[in-house]
Amino acid sequence: MKTKITEMLGIEHPIIQGGMHYVGFAELAAAVSNAGGLGIITGLTQKTPADLANEIARCKDMTDKPFGVNVTFLPIVNAPDYPAIIKAIIDGGVSVVETAGNNPSQVLPYLQDAGIKVIHKCTSVRHALKAQSIGCDAASIDGFECGGHPGEDDVPNMILLLRAADELEIPFVSSGGQADGRSLVASLAMGAEGMNMGTRFIATQEAPIHENVKQAIVNATELDTRLVMRPLRNTERVLNNAATENLLAKEKRLGEKLTFEDIVDEVAGVYPRIMLDGEIDAGVWSCGMVAGLINDIPTVQELIDRIMDEANTLIEKRLSGMLSLTSIRI
Repeated sequence: MKTKITEMLGIEHPIIQGGMHYVGFAELAAAVSNAGGLGIITGLTQKTPADLANEIARCKDMTDKPFGVNVTFLPIVNAPDYPAIIKAIIDGGVSVVETAGNNPSQVLPYLQDAGIKVIHKCTSVRHALKAQSIGCDAASIDGFECGGHPGEDDVPNMILLLRAADELEIPFVSSGGQADGRSLVASLAMGAEGMNMGTRFIATQEAPIHENVKQAIVNATELDTRLVMRPLRNTERVLNNAATENLLAKEKRLGEKLTFEDIVDEVAGVYPRIMLDGEIDAGVWSCGMVAGLINDIPTVQELIDRIMDEANTLIEKRLSGMLSLTSIRI
C-alpha cells in the first residue's frame, strides 16, 4: 500500500509505532520496522544521550530498515540535555524523529539539515497548523481516545481527523484508537495517510516488557481507562487500577488545592516498576480505550500482516462491492 507517508518515510506499510515510555526499546522498534512499518525508540526512556546512542546502535544491528526516535519536549525546569539527544540521533543515522510536547522549533533546523523527517504529535488542529507553519514534515493527530496525554479539547478522532484533513497541507497519520485493518481503512477514508499505534504494540511478543502488562491490556475493555490530572490541565488517559482509583480520590478530596507534588508518587518514576517488573498497580500508566479491541498477543509481524490483509480485503471487496451494487441498481 502506497501513501504519502510510506513514500516520505521509505516504509512498506503506513503503520507507525508510537513512542512509549519504557516500551519503545530497540527490540520493539526493530520488529516493527522489519515487518514493514516504522518502529520508534523512545528517546527519554534512555537515561543519558550516550545511552540513547547505544540504543540506536542496537536497533541498527537488528534492522536495516528505517526507524525513528521519539523526543518529547517537557515543560520542566531541569530539562533533559536536548542538544546532546539531537546530536545522538543525527550521529546515529536515524531517518525519522517523532516530536511531542512543547514546540520543537529549536531543533528542527538541525534535524532537517541532516535530512531527518520530523513528525509532530498534535492533539488539536491548531497545534497541527503550528507544526506545519514551523516546517514539520508531517503530523500525528492524537484523538481523545488515545492513551497518554489527549490534550484538553476532548475531541475524538471521528471529528478530529476530518478537521485535520480540512485544514492541513502536510500529510498526517491517525493516532488514538487504532488497532486493526478497520482502523487503517477508516483513517485513510478520513484523510490520514496512515496510522500510529501505541497500546496495540504493547501487547505483542516483541515488546520487551513484563507479561503482566500485556495481559492487563488483553483483559481490559474499552470501559477500563480513566482520565487523571484533569484539574492540573495535564490530562492523561491511563488503565484503571488501584493506583488510579487512589489518585482520583485524592484529586477529588483536594479539589482546587491540588498540586502536582500531591500526586507525584503515583505518576512519576513508576514506569520501570510497572513495565519491566510487572508491578501493574505500582502507579498509573498510559493505556488507550483501544484496549477493548485487543484480545491477543501476536508477534509484530503477525499483527502487521493481519492489519494489511484486513485493510486490503475491506477496500477490494467490501467497499468496492458497495460501489458495484450501486451501479447495478442504477
